[in-house]
Amino acid sequence: QVQLVESGGGLVQPGGSLRLSCAASGSIFDLYTMAWYRQSPGKQRELVAVIDSGGNTNYADSVKGRFTISWANAKNTMYLQMNSLRPDDTAVYYCDARSTGGHYWGQGTQVTVSS
Repeated sequence: QVQLVESGGGLVQPGGSLRLSCAASGSIFDLYTMAWYRQSPGKQRELVAVIDSGGNTNYADSVKGRFTISWANAKNTMYLQMNSLRPDDTAVYYCDARSTGGHYWGQGTQVTVSS
């Protein structure tokens, strides 16, 4: 089992920045990908960014150049640095982890971009 706890969401003005964190615990030794997803009201959950065990990353076109995903081994924590935020980035952001043991989700953290 893997437990994921997100933090760092909140209200920010357009053009501002936030950093989301996802702390992983439990059987994390065989995680092979971690990712951030987001879901807005009335929309399907969408992939924002993904990082694999080799440090390779990939991003949704809508966030390329603005968001950066990273993983800190020493802290067992994944981050999403979000810059130049726009109102359409408003969503609940979820942490996702996949291992040979299963597929895990965090509880989500709300990000609201509004003036």
